[in-house]
Amino acid sequence: MKCEVNLLAGLPQIKRNVAARLTAKTPENVAAAQQFGQAYFDGTRETGYGGYRYDGRWLPVARDIVAHFGLKPGDRVLDIGCAKGFLVKDLIAVCPGLEVFGLDVSEYALMHCDPEVVGRLHLGSAEKLPFPDNSFTAVLSINTLHNLNRDALLLALKEIQRLSDGHAYVQVDSYRNEEERKLFEDWVLTAKFHDYPEIWRAVFDEAGYTGDFYWTFV
Repeated sequence: MKCEVNLLAGLPQIKRNVAARLTAKTPENVAAAQQFGQAYFDGTRETGYGGYRYDGRWLPVARDIVAHFGLKPGDRVLDIGCAKGFLVKDLIAVCPGLEVFGLDVSEYALMHCDPEVVGRLHLGSAEKLPFPDNSFTAVLSINTLHNLNRDALLLALKEIQRLSDGHAYVQVDSYRNEEERKLFEDWVLTAKFHDYPEIWRAVFDEAGYTGDFYWTFV
């Protein structure tokens, strides 16, 4: 049964400079961000993260994920949208013996991954996951699925369900009122589908997704 739970509560809260992003939000910068390459991960804030580097911030999130799913050594976890593998690294650190793997569309991110996760990360897309049914104890997709259009998003949720039998967690971009929606639209570079939580829940139901979920608000 689906559960709304914030497994990213342990992340530090960062105040985003929405005005600066909006000023620099040119079609060229949006197009560069949507390539999910060097510009997005290690370019300027105008095209993405402005430098995506390991700093240990995912360790408390990893602990909460392990506790939430009751994970133990030998269990298999997949992180869809793993980027450079920082969460993969920290899940292994907080639960030694846990078998953690990642998947991402960005060849750049995988080629610049954390050295400790080399060989654990796969190049691929969320809507066609190259793994057998029920092959993971838990599947995660954090701040990734909203980068797909609606049809691809539905396929991705079905794939997550297929691999996890509902033992999963997804977090996606959303907003609770018109003010938050406006802030989000001023900020966003890569999301192709986003909506209010009640619409997201309807999408989850349409896809037959029975895992847990939460929202990212600007």
